[in-house]
Amino acid sequence: MKKIIEVSIGSINFTMEDDAYIRLKEYLKRFESTIPNKTEAREIMEDVEARVAEIFQKEMRFANQVVNMKLVQTVIDHLGEIESEAKAPDGNASGSGDDKNPAGYTIGEKKLFRDYDHKVLGGVCSGLSAYFNVDITLIRILFAFTAFLYGVTVFLYIVLWIAIPRARYVIDKLKMHGYAPTAENIKKYNYEYK
Repeated sequence: MKKIIEVSIGSINFTMEDDAYIRLKEYLKRFESTIPNKTEAREIMEDVEARVAEIFQKEMRFANQVVNMKLVQTVIDHLGEIESEAKAPDGNASGSGDDKNPAGYTIGEKKLFRDYDHKVLGGVCSGLSAYFNVDITLIRILFAFTAFLYGVTVFLYIVLWIAIPRARYVIDKLKMHGYAPTAENIKKYNYEYK
């Protein structure tokens, strides 16, 4: 018989086995200890916890499922193991990975989002710019030029504004740039863009 407890992760309640809770708590504590700036640690940890909750919800088969050690290990596999000798995210982080880009991010699946951090109207052009790796100015000029010539672009922009989801969370912003939503990437992104 295992002891179970109720916990809140990323503002979502989960029922967890005691040993799974201890393993997850140790993982998050190790991750938090790698953050040198303690004033930013809270915000970074909120983003990591939101990602943990998202993975739990995605992996759970039914609503009242108890989170066990296997599910916690799945989360750790998604986020990546934290190395104790990891350094601050200045490009000198330890750990080897073949799937990293020159900026040090682990490559992941790229998704299309509206980028509200660099928006003029709805963030459509900046989102397309991030998705296609094209200069944002070029996309905006193209939209403006075709709007004056054909007028259909205004309608297209409005449709894209409605259809493309907004990148609200750090995880969405990572996916928008083609980075995997791992714990190290979340930490690195928070240091670079906030």
